[in-house]
Amino acid sequence: MRTRDENKIDALLQHALTSIVKDGFDGLSMQKLAKAAGVSPATIYIYFKDRDDLIQQLYMRECDKYFGYIMTGFDPEMDFATGLTIQWKNRARYHLEHSDETHFMEHFKFTPLHRLAHRTKHQGFSEAMKRWVTKAIENKELVRMPIEVYWSVAFAPLYNLIRFHQAGVNMAGDPFTLTDEVLMQTLTLVLKALKPETPPPAP
Repeated sequence: MRTRDENKIDALLQHALTSIVKDGFDGLSMQKLAKAAGVSPATIYIYFKDRDDLIQQLYMRECDKYFGYIMTGFDPEMDFATGLTIQWKNRARYHLEHSDETHFMEHFKFTPLHRLAHRTKHQGFSEAMKRWVTKAIENKELVRMPIEVYWSVAFAPLYNLIRFHQAGVNMAGDPFTLTDEVLMQTLTLVLKALKPETPPPAP
């Protein structure tokens, strides 16, 4: 049995990422990929069943890197505001520093392969997030709501800011840069929206 060569696998996945970002999923050719990575086409099929398997493994690798990054300094036992602040800062930093990787992951979500890859969830990350959110609800730091509503309020504003930053302009067409001040101003409003209302004092 041939020894698994991690360096070749990394080279293949990295060149695949570069090709997809540059030419789209349809532009990923196994022949061109083999040439770019300096291996024979047959070598690719030692490590990957087919083109779809390679793309799925690339997605899982990038997710592992992403989740590991955004968990830096995070503890599910943290209070909700502190945890969300760390999540926002980590996610923003990763997107701004790894534009090719996040571009690939975003576009992968709109392919048929995403449904298959989504079944293989990153258990450690999912469990930590669930524990943190559950504790926040129990401590009355967070309103109970469907997960789709929660994500739309808790994280969609951040990703919109990141898109404005990457485009370099705001909705009015004026120059835009995502600063710490803008990030924290938006996060403050998000935390306010997610926090249960304080009942008025009894008469």
